[in-house]
Amino acid sequence: MSDTTTIEARACARHVRVTPMKARRVVDLIRGKAATEAVSVLKFAPQSASEPVRKVLESAIANARVKADATAQRFDERELVVAEAYVDEGPTMKRFRPRAQGRASRINKRTSHITVVVAPKTTNGGTR
Repeated sequence: MSDTTTIEARACARHVRVTPMKARRVVDLIRGKAATEAVSVLKFAPQSASEPVRKVLESAIANARVKADATAQRFDERELVVAEAYVDEGPTMKRFRPRAQGRASRINKRTSHITVVVAPKTTNGGTR
């Protein structure tokens, strides 16, 4: 971290309409992988949560590119690694569904906050 050439970039997507449990399954697939490999894994993953996670990852890569341009550093997308990736629980929307005999049951529509951090693999050698 003391090295000035560290380009660590982060991207967050908040209030994503996917349950945190399902999003964590997808995020576990990419943690520690090379960023370009992780994008291709997410592109072909059958889970519905893979699309928002892929968008956040691509945003983090773009943020790293902008950060490198701002500091006039060399940038190679293939050197980036997914250093951190986690899913936090967002606010839950509570809805009600009619049931038999005049009752009502609660439906919880959960949301997620997805965060991805990418960094060059030279600074995070022990990520894996």
